[in-house]
Amino acid sequence: MSSYRVAVVGATGVVGTQMLRTLVDRGFPASAIVPIASERSAGKSVPVGGENIEVTVLSDAAVSGYDIAIFSAGGGTSRDWAPKFAAAGAIVVDNSSHWRMHDDIPLVVPEVNAAALDAVAEAGAKRIIANPNCSTAQLLVPLKPIHDAAGLKRLVVTTMQSVSGTGKAAIDELRAEAAAIVNDKSPPPPTSYPHQ
Repeated sequence: MSSYRVAVVGATGVVGTQMLRTLVDRGFPASAIVPIASERSAGKSVPVGGENIEVTVLSDAAVSGYDIAIFSAGGGTSRDWAPKFAAAGAIVVDNSSHWRMHDDIPLVVPEVNAAALDAVAEAGAKRIIANPNCSTAQLLVPLKPIHDAAGLKRLVVTTMQSVSGTGKAAIDELRAEAAAIVNDKSPPPPTSYPHQ
């Protein structure tokens, strides 16, 4: 079995910390899992498999030496940094919305269209893989066998998106608002969302 050097970009965010945990919990064959985050996280450590690992600050010097780079740091960060990691040799899996609608970047839900990953290995490929948002990814998994068996022509879906997609500050804000309401107090002024 191969052993991969994995960078997790956005490692101090809500999704990034879950990605670190999932890599360890699933026993992903990694020789190293390196948490990477912005300058704001300089000096911080995050738990990775029972030990605290200091976060590497995202910089030009930090892009080399990885087989896989998993991004969950926002569209702007993915736009600017995913191509640098890819040019340095990593296959990039991007969790932001930035690459989702690029014709030359495969949009992949492995249980649905894993064959699209073959394009990443082709000569001249950008070495970036996009994934759809969370509600789309989980919806497509059960719809694929239905489509294969009976065919689907149209689907109308309404989702109520999670606050967690906005990050820790939004989660903390919602928690404070809920606590205030439950305790019959005025909620604090909003910071992440302008309306309560």
